[in-house]
Amino acid sequence: MSKFTKPETEDELETRVLELAGQKLSHLAHQIHWPIPENLKHDKGWIGQLLEVHLGASAGNLSEPDFQKIGVELKTIPLTAKHKAKETTYVCTVPLIDNIGMTWENSCVYSKLSRVLWLPIEANPEIPVGERRVGRGFIWSPSTTQMDDLRNDWEEFMELISLGQVETITAHLGECLQIRPKAANASVVTTGIGQSGMRKQTLPRGFYLRTSFTNQILQSVFDS
Repeated sequence: MSKFTKPETEDELETRVLELAGQKLSHLAHQIHWPIPENLKHDKGWIGQLLEVHLGASAGNLSEPDFQKIGVELKTIPLTAKHKAKETTYVCTVPLIDNIGMTWENSCVYSKLSRVLWLPIEANPEIPVGERRVGRGFIWSPSTTQMDDLRNDWEEFMELISLGQVETITAHLGECLQIRPKAANASVVTTGIGQSGMRKQTLPRGFYLRTSFTNQILQSVFDS
């Protein structure tokens, strides 16, 4: 079966992940005739998209997990030379309106993080993009404690948003999750709720996992 088809089972997905381990991004790009960017400044999503193609991800930009049939989300983790997460991990956009009736269990964050394929990627800027290698990926689900912590963060954020206090949310809030503006520039706006309860224009926001949380995941897997 072609590796570009959708995986039917987690076992099939894990087999493909094993095949990627140690491979250079240039090799994977040449296989599908993709040009390799000189740097990722203007192609931040290039690595993730490349791996989505090779692994058969199907959801695209939908709020569902990337591997829809088996309910697994793909997240890459750029690693420093010391094998730590280099940056926060984007989860999904923040719903700023129409939140009545939304619960943790039917949220996008819950859907995206219930079952995750983590793929470590070399991110040392001294290594050319094409020469960077894919690490050993693994499929993970939050522990009971981790799920409770994620839920607490999400509920606190959504309460602030529903009360029209989105502008008070900074990147310092949240233990595992954080909310940050997600836009190319300040001219990109979306609709949110103001303190008066009326709709207003504001910057789009995204949910991100803190590096401390992803490093905890890496440590639990690779130090075990």
